Amino acid sequence: MSITITSAANERMRHFLAATPTAAGVRFGVKRTGCSGFAYVVDLAESMGEGDRVVEVDGLPLIVDDKSLALVDGTVIDFQRQGLNASFVFHNPNATGACGCGESFTVS
Repeated sequence: MSITITSAANERMRHFLAATPTAAGVRFGVKRTGCSGFAYVVDLAESMGEGDRVVEVDGLPLIVDDKSLALVDGTVIDFQRQGLNASFVFHNPNATGACGCGESFTVS
């Protein structure tokens, strides 16, 4: 399992963790949605669930569920600001396509 977090994304995630010290870590995975099939989930994890795994990246605990593992393996997570907008950006080698609005992706 390999996930890379850029320094900008790491800093942003640590900011959220510092504001919620009881969180178990940052949840990263996918959910079925959108016109292409999957969308990324990045949120604070209040607790560990059955089937969750902790992947530590540069000392940051990422919690990934078993169903998402194969879909996010190799992903690079970045955080970018463009004007008034700020968001996480994902570079996933498993994604084979995306919807026109960029909110969801497909895999083979």
